[in-house]
Amino acid sequence: MATATKTPKTPAPQLPATNAPSSPTKDTPELTPSLQERGPGGEAAYLIDKVDEATGEVTQVPRFRYLPGHPRQVRFDAKAGQFNIGGITLLGSSLSFIPLAWRVFQDDILNMGRKLWAELFFADDKGAVCAVLFHGYSVENLYRLIEPLFYDDLTLADVTVKVTAEKKETTKDGKKATYYIAQFSYEPADPAEVAARCDFARDFPIWRQETCTGTADLRISHAYTVPAPELPAEAPEAEAQQAA
Repeated sequence: MATATKTPKTPAPQLPATNAPSSPTKDTPELTPSLQERGPGGEAAYLIDKVDEATGEVTQVPRFRYLPGHPRQVRFDAKAGQFNIGGITLLGSSLSFIPLAWRVFQDDILNMGRKLWAELFFADDKGAVCAVLFHGYSVENLYRLIEPLFYDDLTLADVTVKVTAEKKETTKDGKKATYYIAQFSYEPADPAEVAARCDFARDFPIWRQETCTGTADLRISHAYTVPAPELPAEAPEAEAQQAA
């Protein structure tokens, strides 16, 4: 968990976009948060004090743990109706969280063909930043939550979202089969927790490298930021020579 520093960063786009491709990806970017003065002491809401037991020195560090581009992977198993971490650790049939960032997009990812996806990022109860994906009818259900929030001048980032696996049945060739889709509901969230996540999403690029192809058709997004590729050190000089 890195100590926060003050380095300007371009704010993440907040308005919905249509048919906008995702930015190109590269290797894991350096963790360089920027802090905007938000409180009386100029600290971001996600910072906490950490005391060095040897020296007694107090430094401020983020309360959330995040390796940029590599959030913890939470999976929704639509066959079993369960959430899990990396396909191993079971989390149960429901999740509750305050979203940090999200996007709805169409793309061919994870060798599953081109589908409509919803990708949500959140911090779990241990402070680890996670990402979870939904597709199919689950995305339609998410839209049913986003729309009333929009007309109430709210976003998913302002509330605690609860995702529950709902059992469905279908009949094919005379045989019944069951599957699960995600249903979404919400309740008011603690304003202090909302502020902490809002500040964090402004200061850190929230994205997942495995799902960012550069070919996505983006429907909507909030605080989702893919860092621009770094130019080679000699590039600015070469550009200046071409301009001359």
